[in-house]
Amino acid sequence: MLATIDRVEGEMMAEIGSTPDLARLDELRVALLGKKGRVTDLVKGVSSLPPAERPAAGQAFNELKRSLEAALLERRTALAEAALEARLLAERIDVTLPARPRDGGRIHPVSQVTDELTAIFADMGFMVAEGPDIENDFHNFTALNFPPSHPAREMHDTFFLEARQDGEPLLLRTHTSTIQVRHMMANKPPYRIIAPGRTYRCDSDATHTPMFHQVEGLVIDRRTHMGHLKGCLIDFVRAYFERDDITARFRPSFFPFTEPSAEMDIGCRRTKEEIVVGEGTDWLEILGCGMVHPNVLRAVGLDPAEWQGFAFGMGIDRIAMLKYGMPDLRPFFDADLAWLHHYGFVPLDLPTTFSGLSR
Repeated sequence: MLATIDRVEGEMMAEIGSTPDLARLDELRVALLGKKGRVTDLVKGVSSLPPAERPAAGQAFNELKRSLEAALLERRTALAEAALEARLLAERIDVTLPARPRDGGRIHPVSQVTDELTAIFADMGFMVAEGPDIENDFHNFTALNFPPSHPAREMHDTFFLEARQDGEPLLLRTHTSTIQVRHMMANKPPYRIIAPGRTYRCDSDATHTPMFHQVEGLVIDRRTHMGHLKGCLIDFVRAYFERDDITARFRPSFFPFTEPSAEMDIGCRRTKEEIVVGEGTDWLEILGCGMVHPNVLRAVGLDPAEWQGFAFGMGIDRIAMLKYGMPDLRPFFDADLAWLHHYGFVPLDLPTTFSGLSR
């Protein structure tokens, strides 16, 4: 019996060592050690041995089982490691390759247009400034010459938050003009900045959302006048829409933080289906602007007799809709991958004024 066990063990070890995969190895384990397996059948033969030989045979079978279980575990570990290695080789990605447009994601139009604005104004010598989304009354209203009774201070227009311990009201900024205030208070003039970012107002329809994106610009020095403002913005719209024939006009308006104030219109052609910028005889309002109000300069510690300049602001989402033909603002925030695939932009294709903004 002991000789038989030694012979069978050698055969079984050879089978285990030659098993090609984990599935076959599991089948072999059942065939060897299962309730109806070969080792179980051999153990049944111990009862037919003389009583004196049974202890040695039982011990030999126990050793056989332990050896087979160890061999099976070792083979399973080796096959699992080999399978993992093969999978890693098959699924390997070369991260040094450029992104494939058909497989990669898309840049959201808001991010694309923000980059386009940054590229245009950077060529004009502007720098990008940033500030917090949660503001106080001074930076959002008082420093910008909003009177205490102005409608924008009411709850139906502004998202107010719980006041701080000192009682000062907090709110979600309603414009990125707050960044201009903070920049002027933290730096010495002259200033030439744009301030893109999220803003928040209580409004929601096809062309308004409670959270939207805005960019504002500011130029402060000793000589800047309204002519510089008009030239800067006309150059901007022609660069942004990539047409040199865009006409523009400036209509008198009112904003608390500028005086005189104006709204800028650009020439367009309207139909029921579309608005074509740069053609036709109609006009489309695109942004607000004006010369910085002396009270704003005083609020940040500047002398209006020495310093002057202009400011402007526009909705990033809105000018994205105009340029790229989007009929509704609300899908901008729906996280719809099909919409993003249609309107989005190829990653790593950064807009520049010399190679093209939109490609």
